[in-house]
Amino acid sequence: MPSRTLYGIPVSAGVAIGKAYCLNRNHFSGMARQTLGEEDVPREMERLGRAFEAALQDLERILSLVPEDLKEHAAIIESHLMMLRDHKFRKRALDHIENTRINAEWALERAVGDLQEVFAAIADEYLRQRMQDVRLVAERVLGKLVGGEGGLNAITHRAILLAHDLSPADTIELDVNKIMAFATAQGGKTSHAGILARSLQIPAVVGVEGLGDDLAEGNIIILDGFHGRIILDPDEDELARYTDLQAQFESYQATIMRSCQLPAETIDGYRMQVLANIELFEEVVAVNDNGGEGIGLYRSEYSYMSHGGMPTEDELTEIYMDMASLVAPKKLVIRTLDVGADKLMRMQVPSEPNPALGLRAIRYCLKHRDVFRTQLRAILKASVLGNVSIMFPMISGLQELVEVKKFYREVQREMHAEGICFREDMPMGIMIEVPSAVITADFLAREVDFFSIGTNDLIQYSLGIDRTNKDVSYLYQPLHPAIVRSIKWVVDSAHRAGIEVCLCGELAADPFCIPVLMGMQVDSISLGPHAIPGIKRIVRQASMEECSALLKQVMTSQSVARNNKLVREMIFRRFPEELMFYSSLVDE
Repeated sequence: MPSRTLYGIPVSAGVAIGKAYCLNRNHFSGMARQTLGEEDVPREMERLGRAFEAALQDLERILSLVPEDLKEHAAIIESHLMMLRDHKFRKRALDHIENTRINAEWALERAVGDLQEVFAAIADEYLRQRMQDVRLVAERVLGKLVGGEGGLNAITHRAILLAHDLSPADTIELDVNKIMAFATAQGGKTSHAGILARSLQIPAVVGVEGLGDDLAEGNIIILDGFHGRIILDPDEDELARYTDLQAQFESYQATIMRSCQLPAETIDGYRMQVLANIELFEEVVAVNDNGGEGIGLYRSEYSYMSHGGMPTEDELTEIYMDMASLVAPKKLVIRTLDVGADKLMRMQVPSEPNPALGLRAIRYCLKHRDVFRTQLRAILKASVLGNVSIMFPMISGLQELVEVKKFYREVQREMHAEGICFREDMPMGIMIEVPSAVITADFLAREVDFFSIGTNDLIQYSLGIDRTNKDVSYLYQPLHPAIVRSIKWVVDSAHRAGIEVCLCGELAADPFCIPVLMGMQVDSISLGPHAIPGIKRIVRQASMEECSALLKQVMTSQSVARNNKLVREMIFRRFPEELMFYSSLVDE
């Protein structure tokens, strides 16, 4: 039988070759839909309630089994427990039973569909993909309803796991001595399955098209975590090629991990700080293990999205103080709430026609000052630990920043009057991610302690493209002259004002772009923890002399094609070993 290749999204690097083990957890597929007689409604509502309670007890049991070295993973399981305890979610399904007289399975499916409409309207990719958590929780409840328990405990041999999806609880139950890699039909780059796979150092591919029930269990397959490929029934040449790639990657990983705790300093003495972007407690271990020098971007949205209601000041304070204590003495930069549509928090459908350009991030906070005040007070309370900084997202100009600072000072005065301690000089920064902020960067730099350039949004807004749209994604070019010149202007404006500038986003993890950023003398970069060792290695092998020379050429170039060519030539000449493991370069 000829080999067949399935394609998905690579979320954890590596190669695995082994037997497939299929775990079917998609209970909604082929589910029975029945209408009820009026006399059957109470019994069905009781049946759904029992399923919720059974799923709740199941997750509580799994939470108690989380091993000491994976305690950070418990945060996600706890968030799923909160969803199960959320009476609003359960009531949606119960209302469907009572009002439309349908069976519990169908009612649960409809409740999930209601929430699907809410999440589909969210502009932010990370937040949009949190809908996956709702599905996973619903799948667990549905499993109790239909009596279909998972077969994780039945795995007796080393295998590559193929599943519709995996929850954090599933990954805790996985025996990593038996599971060498996994692929799922659901999920995206920011899904928890990918985050956990990277922290566990298991190769993984998610969002695989065609990963259905027709796959033959027990057959030899290849999982390519570099390019997002699943090769079914590979031939001898493919097996030989991937076996060689696997050995080379293991050797490369061992090499970069040996030096990942060393500073990112060029051969001629230029020092760049390498920080990490995180959303969850579980990622802090990966940050430390991979040589991260602090947290350059802590996305605070998850504590809202995973909460049954709006979190209280005490709850947020506990989260921020726990995180700050966990990373101390390294710094923790907390980005204030970056979410759109105020009603999203209560799981109601937002009415905004264009959320990406609407009431989001700092605009949302300034309109809903009660929410903003609660978060500011929590961050200020956590600042007493000494390693916390605050950062405001999507600042569009000086007037908006002045308004934010005015409210921030007002909150500080309130806390002073209440006798609450906080750090008076906690560093304050803003994200530069819209063109208006770039153009006025010289004005903005006089008002804050640091800049952080959010390249994902900056590129999208500057070039006017949606990078998730396959028809225009080819236009998403980080080395476009407009982007390079914008970043250079921001860096120069910051340095003239005597403040530091960090760059976060996918560009910071792209080896194509690192020499250009170094030539600009960016003070720090912040990226996913798993990418830190490789990027540090590139910095340590480069020199500022060659990076400065490259930047001069790029700054005078008028085309993306020429910039890509200039950078590619340098990278291929100086860092050939790294290229094997960066698909964006290899494919091009």
